Amino acid sequence: MSNIRSFLLGTRADWHLTPTWIRMPKLSLHWLGPLAMVFSVIVGWFAFTGTTGLDQASTFSMWFGASSIVLMSWSFILALRLSFLERFWGGLDSMYRGHRWAGALAIPAMLLHTQIEPDTKGAQLVAGASRSVADAAEDLAETGELMLYGLIGVSLARLIPYRWWKWTHKLFGLPFAFASWHFFTAMKPYDNASPWGWWFTGFMVAGLVAWIARVVVRDAVAQGTKYTVVESEHVGSLTRIELAPDGDALRFSPGQFAWLRFGARGMREPHPFSIASSPNSDHLVFYIRHLGDWSDQLPDTDLVGASVRVEGPYGEFTPTSDRHDQTVWIAGGVGITPFLASLDGLRSTDRAPTVLYACKSVENDPLVDLLRAAEADGRIKLHLYTSGSRLTPDALDSLFPAGMEDHHVALCGPSGLVRDMAMGASARGARSIETEDFDIRQGFGPERSREIQATTAHVIDAATSFRTSKA
Repeated sequence: MSNIRSFLLGTRADWHLTPTWIRMPKLSLHWLGPLAMVFSVIVGWFAFTGTTGLDQASTFSMWFGASSIVLMSWSFILALRLSFLERFWGGLDSMYRGHRWAGALAIPAMLLHTQIEPDTKGAQLVAGASRSVADAAEDLAETGELMLYGLIGVSLARLIPYRWWKWTHKLFGLPFAFASWHFFTAMKPYDNASPWGWWFTGFMVAGLVAWIARVVVRDAVAQGTKYTVVESEHVGSLTRIELAPDGDALRFSPGQFAWLRFGARGMREPHPFSIASSPNSDHLVFYIRHLGDWSDQLPDTDLVGASVRVEGPYGEFTPTSDRHDQTVWIAGGVGITPFLASLDGLRSTDRAPTVLYACKSVENDPLVDLLRAAEADGRIKLHLYTSGSRLTPDALDSLFPAGMEDHHVALCGPSGLVRDMAMGASARGARSIETEDFDIRQGFGPERSREIQATTAHVIDAATSFRTSKA
């Protein structure tokens, strides 16, 4: 019984979302995306104010419903992974944070809309459709509301494996479509053919088109650039994979990442990985750490010769900067891979990046050899930290006693390490700080993908053995 309880409940840490480190962002194009989303919600308030006979509670109810529609539309648009939007959000990781925030805020907005009963008697409202159509649409929206609550529960429960969560996540477009149809046909202060009607209808159409494009086009048709695995090497808890293009090679910048979708059986689930090879090479190199049920299959899968679809590149992460005297790279574990693509372009100078790399073991980490080779050439200044010499912000005091005012600091790795070291660098005067925290799924509870995958495989093997013995 205690084992079952432990499996379901995990530890106390499993029920906490990782806190976000917040700092005052620099004035740049990266503000435009979040500001546009906030503006699109706030401006909708004026579509419902000043209506004769409509009290304030009814105004809020309608605005909350409209805001839920607009926010869900933003969530679908950002999930489409349109690369040109990255410059307005600060990278795909920021876009996914916007995607999650939009979806999360849409739920309480919808709940407030349904809980505040509007009093529309005597109000000058315009019907969006006939009474029978509007009533049918409202019933459909109520069904969509229940469906949405169920999907939200699945999204927040990390106990449900990623591959199952991914498929349920595709269903969010259905309650959105139901809610949009209800909003379009309901009584409102404006006509659907008015400017406000075009404003909200535009968001509804954009959200539905983005959802269809994401689920149908991006996942089934336009899956990325064709590559073939030419080398696969397993070292410790890492797998090094090298890909050769079937046609034109992907063009990328150091620090960017791509989504890989292998053609091998059981490996078709797309996952994002940082590109470790030089932009001057047509081949792509990825280092994948065995951290979950999908990556655990890599050592037992013959990937050489397998086809791969590479979607990308994505990311605004910039390891180097010409505007600062010194560069500092701080990485933990496989978080060093975005920096590896920059190594070939470095030269031996007194401005060589200072690298702080935290790993479990120097002997069993093949990436240490790459870093030591770059250090031997004078391209970087390497400082290694293992479990016996843990990397903490105090290390910055001895390395940079004069402060870090004119340092460009780039960090990638476990969220706790990145947050602590970024705060430490900021406290020591650093103003140019680049981080990348790409977490597609957040939620509560223990993550049991490995255990569930192993149990599922055991049940399938047992069933196969039973059928074979009976035959």
